[in-house]
Amino acid sequence: MLIIKNPDLSSFTIKKITFFGFIFSMKDFKINKGIFYSCVAALMWAVLAIALKVSSNTIDSATIVCFRFLLAFLILLIYMLIRYPAEIKILFKPPWMLVAGSTALAWNFFGYMQGVHITTPINAQIYIQMGPVLFALGGIFIYKEKITWIHIVGFAIVITGYILFYLEQMGAASLNGPLYLKGVMLILSAGATWAVYAIFQKFLVKSYTPNQLNLFIFGFCSLLFLPFAKFTSLQNLPVNDWLLLLHHGLNTILAYGSIALAIKYMEANKVSLIITLNPVITVLIMYFLGEMGVHWIAPEHFSLQSIAGATLALSGAAFVVFFTRRANK
Repeated sequence: MLIIKNPDLSSFTIKKITFFGFIFSMKDFKINKGIFYSCVAALMWAVLAIALKVSSNTIDSATIVCFRFLLAFLILLIYMLIRYPAEIKILFKPPWMLVAGSTALAWNFFGYMQGVHITTPINAQIYIQMGPVLFALGGIFIYKEKITWIHIVGFAIVITGYILFYLEQMGAASLNGPLYLKGVMLILSAGATWAVYAIFQKFLVKSYTPNQLNLFIFGFCSLLFLPFAKFTSLQNLPVNDWLLLLHHGLNTILAYGSIALAIKYMEANKVSLIITLNPVITVLIMYFLGEMGVHWIAPEHFSLQSIAGATLALSGAAFVVFFTRRANK
């Protein structure tokens, strides 16, 4: 039998341990949620790059972007009318940060779409990482988030991996000349405007729900591209192309809903590191598609250097996420 001689002190100690244990478990719970939502967004965007490339062979960029976000807007609007009708008022009185962020994101959509069409899914996924990198810098310099040696080592490993990958892919694609350069510049500009959107999003999630923000973003962007869309080109589309368009809309809801929640639960630099896994996931998917001999998308060039670079980048991101979780336990 356990005899407690000082019940007051023992009670205080137990309550203190329980209290701090609860704080630590809640902190870890939030980090886990942030990692999960970041991974969902990374997977959705990795698949989206390939799907957009296939769609761009038969449909112009403005029409794809407009349809993609109009569908996402309508689905989310119906959901919110049923579940959270009061939150729809953001459509009529949006904050200026949301309008500015949505405008930046509109160019991100179009620039990335054009870049995928001109280059390849893997190259597009590589260069679009300008966005997460700039967002991570924003997290450190704007939000004053803490940076430790773990983040520095992780960034160094990720950058080393991407340098190996970039050099190999650039050498393989250099024969495309000015058109390839145009595609790269479009994607880089899309990455920069995505960072602007994400920085504003970090402020906005403190006052608005992810559904509210995404509802306005989807509707605003679809309206911007509506005058340039050619919906008549969709009349004679085969079933497969319609399924792809449906995928683009659903993918958009899942990806941007996940990234909004990830930004809410985790620091910007950690979210950015996970998002940089996009190219690695796309590489793996394209590799397996090439091995399967599919005819609906052209295979991409792979070498030991590109595989080593992608693996190193993946290892660096995993290193940062793993040790960040341990540091917060």
